[in-house]
Amino acid sequence: MSAFLQQLPALIGVVIGALGSYLAVVRSDSARFRRETAARWEERRLAVYADYARALKTSVTLTYRVAAHLGNDPHPHPLAPEEAAPAQAEATIARDPAGEALLLLGSKDVVEKARVWVVAVMRMEQFLREETRDPAVWRTLLEGQRTAREGYYTAVREDLALPPGHGARWPLPPVSDTP
Repeated sequence: MSAFLQQLPALIGVVIGALGSYLAVVRSDSARFRRETAARWEERRLAVYADYARALKTSVTLTYRVAAHLGNDPHPHPLAPEEAAPAQAEATIARDPAGEALLLLGSKDVVEKARVWVVAVMRMEQFLREETRDPAVWRTLLEGQRTAREGYYTAVREDLALPPGHGARWPLPPVSDTP
């Protein structure tokens, strides 16, 4: 019995060491799992945010082209409203699933900024459906859309902890009539 008592402290040390090692591995694996899961969801959110922006930007580009046809915008590739109608319908339909994914995975702030942006685009579309010819009002609508888009991108960057990015305000050279 005395041999057992002599070895008992060593045995207790081995058990404590094994238990400590086990707990350290479990804790490390758990932390790694949480990090990997967070990274996967962050990648998914980024994809959803980009898909929504791409879907909305398609609508915006079509509005530029129709506005150019009506004399409201200097876009170099004007498009008649009747020619644009099928593409506009397709772009609007494409926005719905992108918007649903955004509602599912997006942060509250990003979703709110996305709503502001899509409302600005819808105002531009309504302006063009009425075939209004008023470049000053168009510029106001365009500025509202650009501001809303910038707000969306800012919210996305904040949600994903990205550094501040470009404001997407690219000054274009003036359009001249002479070659």
